[in-house]
Amino acid sequence: MTMNNILLTVSYDGTDFCGWQRQDKADDGNPVRTVQGEIEAALEKMLKVPVKLYGSGRTDSGVHAMGQCANFYSPSDKIPPENYIRALNGLLPPDIRIMEACGVDEKFNSRFNATSRVYRYFIQTVKPSLASESRYRWYLHYRPDIEVLNSMCSHLRGEIDCATFAAAGDKSLSTSRYIDDAFFYWDKVNPDLLVFQIEASSFLWKMVRSLTGTLIQSEQKGKDSAYFKSILESCDRKNAGVTAPPTGLFLYQIKFDGIRRHV
Repeated sequence: MTMNNILLTVSYDGTDFCGWQRQDKADDGNPVRTVQGEIEAALEKMLKVPVKLYGSGRTDSGVHAMGQCANFYSPSDKIPPENYIRALNGLLPPDIRIMEACGVDEKFNSRFNATSRVYRYFIQTVKPSLASESRYRWYLHYRPDIEVLNSMCSHLRGEIDCATFAAAGDKSLSTSRYIDDAFFYWDKVNPDLLVFQIEASSFLWKMVRSLTGTLIQSEQKGKDSAYFKSILESCDRKNAGVTAPPTGLFLYQIKFDGIRRHV
């Protein structure tokens, strides 16, 4: 039987999901609602056989995605890849949308072929968010000093031991990650919307939220770049600041064309 490898680009509102990864026995032995589970169920309805979906990254409960990527092997060679977009969106709930679909090499794997992941964290400052946007923003009543924040971010480049920002229970074999870039910027359309973008080989559990909260809290307390560097280099979770809520976090993009630095 011919098996076509199909790569999907997925957008979802993570508010009502227990994360990306399928969890069949998480609730006293019962399954909980996950993005992977919903898409696999839709694929099974469409293709009439169980289908395994391989995601590029695991997002936690409440975290959103604009550009999650996942591949699966289709038993049908008669369905053009682009047809999966309309077909799956007709079967999926409205908080998941398939944005793109394409055929890839049979050995391609969304997780192991990914060279970096890009996250964006959205922070509404000064003025409250519109009601329709409040599920996707962290609200701060004041306007942070972006120059101070970016001076702290200057230490987030290259191969770094990120143990300070790993949540308790993280099962990674190594806490070292290669960070390509990290910076804050003001949105061009909404001048009160602060965005934190970070790109890395991969991330520890809740690392982006811990980093975001620590950076914001450090700036709020009037701390400087050297202070943040000392927190980072301590490799001690107890020195990290608050963990930002999942509300404002989006998996923005998966890249496959860079240098793969970690397994």
